[in-house]
Amino acid sequence: MRTSTLSTVASAGIAATFLANASPTVALVGAIGRRLTPGLVGLGDPGHVALTFDDGPDPASTPLFLDALDRCGVRATFLLLGTMVQQYPAVARQVVSAGHEIGVHGYRHRYMTWRTRSAVRDDLQRSVDLVGEATGVRPMWFRPPYGALTLAAQRTARQLELRPVLWTAWGRDWRPAATPRSVLRDVSRGTLTGGTVLLHDSDCTSAPGSWQSTLGALPGLVELLGERGLRVGPLAEHGL
Repeated sequence: MRTSTLSTVASAGIAATFLANASPTVALVGAIGRRLTPGLVGLGDPGHVALTFDDGPDPASTPLFLDALDRCGVRATFLLLGTMVQQYPAVARQVVSAGHEIGVHGYRHRYMTWRTRSAVRDDLQRSVDLVGEATGVRPMWFRPPYGALTLAAQRTARQLELRPVLWTAWGRDWRPAATPRSVLRDVSRGTLTGGTVLLHDSDCTSAPGSWQSTLGALPGLVELLGERGLRVGPLAEHGL
């Protein structure tokens, strides 16, 4: 076999191995995901809504969310970024002290789609270690950045005893054009009955100041869910 042919075969093998690790799972945020992998997208107890926040902890915004949630009488799950925990461990501890649940959102907010299995493993292990050191709590939930859950990430999460979870409704609150009204409207368009709501308590990967729209929408969201007869709480109470 000629050298060029061998090179082509080798490259094809490497590509196949890479795609096997990086290819997305069948879990999709949408109708297909709700039907094929309901637990993975966050469908749980039909009388309950899991309220989740990504990208913290952030000293400029997270404490304000904690205060707002306390006023609403609601607990939530915060999916923390390792880099933010590393910078602000005291704020991560504050989340736990306020009675909220924590999970991990990766070390850096980067797509896992094009990362090797070892890189994914290092990312998640680092995140788990940082959160544990900062809070004294071992996280049990994992949401991949951008919702890009790959086979490699799913396998690694299982090895680290993390449960991946996506969402059934979101506020699209990272956008520069987001407002409290738009956040509430976008969340209400998703699946709320037994669903999982994705919001952000930090703008570290979003438009500057976008968290203010989320914070402004929070009381109205809790009121809306209550009017629909839905209990609001963390993922641990969601029956997944």
